[in-house]
Amino acid sequence: MDKTNNKLTQEGYKHQTTAKKNLFGGGVIIMLIAITPYLFYSYKSLPNDTQVWETFLFTITTSYFSINAYGWFLIGKIIPLYLLLLWYFTCKHWWHWIILIPIIMYAFQLWGVINQNQNLDELELFYIFPLMVVIVPAVYVIRAKLFANIHKDDLISFEEELEKKLTIWEQIKDLFR
Repeated sequence: MDKTNNKLTQEGYKHQTTAKKNLFGGGVIIMLIAITPYLFYSYKSLPNDTQVWETFLFTITTSYFSINAYGWFLIGKIIPLYLLLLWYFTCKHWWHWIILIPIIMYAFQLWGVINQNQNLDELELFYIFPLMVVIVPAVYVIRAKLFANIHKDDLISFEEELEKKLTIWEQIKDLFR
């Protein structure tokens, strides 16, 4: 009897510790998302009428626009990339690999802003396309295999289901089944 209670106590302690870690991790993620508007509007603290910004740590020089506008472009690429990365690393769904496509897109755009390249937005699709050719079919194959395993439908029952006459409401309900 004592060993059983001791084992239950240890399992309860492990569950509490795991729950506390999950609660702490969730709180950190919530804070990272909650500070996003403050990070987004941080460009407003940058100098507005100059193309060179010197501090004791670094010097930034822009070619085409002011430091404030450069900060706006930079933050406009960093924040979506930051949120997509958070989503990718915290997503528990099987389809999270598809999030890599917009992550790579924003990474290319950020690279273009950092290098102050004006033509990179036009070429990024050519760089992302090979990634899409691999990821999209792979995710679709995973989805198809999961669907087949979950529903265990064979071709005959699938055809019978297609031949049924359904009302619009039944069709809508069938989409969410």
